[in-house]
Amino acid sequence: MSAPHAEPADGPGGPDGPVRPHPVRQGQAPVVAVVALGGALGAAARYGAALLWPTPPGGFPWTTFWVNVGGCFAIGVLMVLVTEVRTAHRLVRPFLGTGVLGGFTTFSTYALDIRDLADGGHPGTALATLAATLVAALVAVVLGTAATRRLAAPGRAAEEDRGGGASPPGPSGGPPGRGGAEGGPR
Repeated sequence: MSAPHAEPADGPGGPDGPVRPHPVRQGQAPVVAVVALGGALGAAARYGAALLWPTPPGGFPWTTFWVNVGGCFAIGVLMVLVTEVRTAHRLVRPFLGTGVLGGFTTFSTYALDIRDLADGGHPGTALATLAATLVAALVAVVLGTAATRRLAAPGRAAEEDRGGGASPPGPSGGPPGRGGAEGGPR
């Protein structure tokens, strides 16, 4: 979902007329609603984790670390499931990906943890948090994606043998659901 753009309106006010914003795109209200609902659930889960496993002052923020790493693994799994394995309802990805996992994982707490550690006289722990979270989160996405593709492969092959299941490759020859007019980064 992109932000509304301004466009010239017909009428007085110059050669192009006055500028007014685009109306909300038709059909986006359900997407906004599921993102908001999922975000509330994910943020509540993250907050609950922080309450259950608080970080002592100056200590490595393990809760934030594992929330982010686990969320990144889950987004790798989710993206394979909804873009390559099954055709999901149009609200599944915004609800689970942007909403739940976006609310669960936290860049802001990660950044604040690093700042607090550095300001509190723990620069080594701050740098370890910075590097370890970044590397582990990226590795988690790759592992989640690879593991899901590997586990889904036997099921997809069996469905294809029966004449159903996986859709044909996308227009660019890549996985289904990518490329074409509506393709691009997701």
